[in-house]
Order: sequence, then C-alpha cells, then structure tokens
Amino acid sequence: MSLQAGLYDFKLTEEQELRAQRLHEQNINVDLLFQGPLSPSAIPASVSERIRALSEPYRDEPMVYSSIPAKWVTKLAAGGDIPQYKEEWFKSGITAGNRELHLNDMDSLITSMGEVQLQFDANDWLIKALTAGDIRSAKQSGKVAGIVTAQETDALGTNLELLEVLHNFGLRILQLTYNKQNLIGSGCAEQANGGLSNFGVRFVQRMNELGIIVDTGHCGKQTTLDACKVSSTPVIASHTGVEAIYPHMRCKSDEEILAIAGTGGVIGIFAMPWFVHEDPDHTTIDHVLDHMEYVIRLAGVDHVGIGTDWPMSDLDWSLVYFKEHIAPKLGFAPGDGPSVETVKGLEKYSYFINFTRGLVARGYSDDDIAKIMGGNWLRVFEQICG
Repeated sequence: MSLQAGLYDFKLTEEQELRAQRLHEQNINVDLLFQGPLSPSAIPASVSERIRALSEPYRDEPMVYSSIPAKWVTKLAAGGDIPQYKEEWFKSGITAGNRELHLNDMDSLITSMGEVQLQFDANDWLIKALTAGDIRSAKQSGKVAGIVTAQETDALGTNLELLEVLHNFGLRILQLTYNKQNLIGSGCAEQANGGLSNFGVRFVQRMNELGIIVDTGHCGKQTTLDACKVSSTPVIASHTGVEAIYPHMRCKSDEEILAIAGTGGVIGIFAMPWFVHEDPDHTTIDHVLDHMEYVIRLAGVDHVGIGTDWPMSDLDWSLVYFKEHIAPKLGFAPGDGPSVETVKGLEKYSYFINFTRGLVARGYSDDDIAKIMGGNWLRVFEQICG
C-alpha cells in the first residue's frame, strides 16, 4: 500500500494502519518537551524572511539575536499570521504539549510569562492545564492542553517564594538544572558531578509541597540520583535518552533510569538527532523507538513516555546561528547540536502519529501503547498536580 506524506515506512499491513489510526485518535497523546507545534519546514519562507529582517538590528547581540526569531514566531502565530500553528498541532493528534517559561534571569522570566500567556489568550482552542482533569477535558472537547514548564532556575536565585508565584501562574513542571552547575546542583555537562546542594534539597522539598513535578532531564547523574532520594513525589526526566545505546552526556545511565522509575516517575525519550544516534543525518524514528524499548525492558512499560524536544518552533537560518554562536555557551560541545537536522519520520509535528504506528509495528498492546503515548505522563501529573 502507498504511504501518505509524512508516514514513515514501518511496513504495516492495512489492518495495522487502521489500528494505529484508531489508537492515535482515541488516546491522550502527550509530548512533555514540545518545542512545537511549528517546525522550520512548516513556516512559510515569506514569514522566515520577514522575521530575519525584524531580527537584523540585534545582530551585534548574539543572545538577543538568537532568541528573537522564536518570539516573533509566537507573536505572529498568536496574531493569526501563521495559520500553520493551529493546523500542525491538530494534525499531530497531540492532546497536550508543554508551553515553556524561560528562567535564565528576571527579564526572561517576566517576558516569557507574557509570551506564554499570550498563547493561551489568543487561541480559544488552547487551554492551560493545571490538573490532569484539564488534559482530559481538552481531549473530550476537541481542544489541546498546554502544560507550563521551565528548564532552568537561575532567575529564582535562592528566593523560594518565587516558586509559589510561578505555581500560581500555572507552572507544573520544573527542571532542576540545565547543562551546567547552578545553586541547586550539577548539570549533565558539569565535570564535578556534584549532586544536589543543601539549598537544592530544600528546593526539591518546596516543589513537593507546592505540587510542581521535579524534572531531571538535563541534570547530572548524581543530581538525578539525589533528587530521586529527596523527592517525596515521582521524579521525571522529561526529555532524555539511554546512555547504554548512545553514550552522550544528555542520556541517562541504567542507574538513573531505575532510580526515576523507583519513585514512580517516567523517562521521556527525545527525538534529538545528535543525542540518540551517532549520525544525525541518518537518524530515524526507529532509533528513537529503540531508546524507548530499552527503558521498557529495563524499568517497565509504566515508566516511559515521549518528550521530543525537536523540531523547534524556529527558522533554519536562526538554528544555524544558534549552533555556531550560542550552543557552545550552554555547555554543548562544538558541532554537538542543536541545528537543522531532524529525525526521519518526525520532520514535522504533524507526523507525530509515527510514534503510534511504530509501537504497533513493534507489537505492543493497545493498553501499553496508551501508556507510552501519554497515559504514563497523565498518571504522574494527576498524582502530583491533581
């Protein structure tokens, strides 16, 4: 049978294709590190050039210049100038994806709160998910849910009261560290591998009290293990891979995977071509599924989910600039992504059904596919956030 555009060739029978379609439509599908719904290939060239012109005055300020394109994408999408924003999300079949705050400093915290809220205010089909019930309601009403998350904590300093402010805004998932060392602990690129600080312990405990999910995606090994010991609620890794398959600093060891699972948590597998396979130009969704299957064999099907982290709502020219000028400052080795490569089978978010199709191809039951595609994330969200 001929494949529709965007469908990866898993060599499914017609019966299997129909089953995959049914499951994808009925399941609650969650991408917990969701840079979409747009990808560079879904953004018209005319919009890309318009944003390039708007960004050019900031060329001498690398960090600002790199961040502006994604902000303009959000603003133009909210204004209706990029109808693909809604189209890609609904074509993907994703019930819920995160909406990300940036907590690098106080300026980025305030700015990103405004940008995230604008997405909810401008789109009546996008609801802010404060509870698991909100995600289920979105599914039932034909809408989609945005889960407010953040990947860094630098803007908070040692002010734990700001955690409550962010929780009141809607923050439900917070990563303890990015790649480097911070006040809480060591990131995955930190040579010292120092684990949680004393303040980090109090930080995790306060997250537990508020009902904010502890995320260890970019955390170093000891920080991850410490978080699993300290947290009284399930710990997650929203977007990572398996070190035993591809030994990259962004991947988790067996010990970390088992520790996270031991808390009742979930390991989200990413679709970053540079982090799951040795050749980013020939990374496929099958390679991503290999990482998922490893976690399932090691820790069980209740402890794996999806956190693609790619492709990004950005532009090709901006991503190239990011790789050359910004990524090294964030702890990534030269040439070590992120850039313009994408996983074959996930070039656009509208191809998200390929996850369901791949799980069908690998022989998983309906119940297990429902867990992997979003049920496991929903379970943790419900336990911690209500």
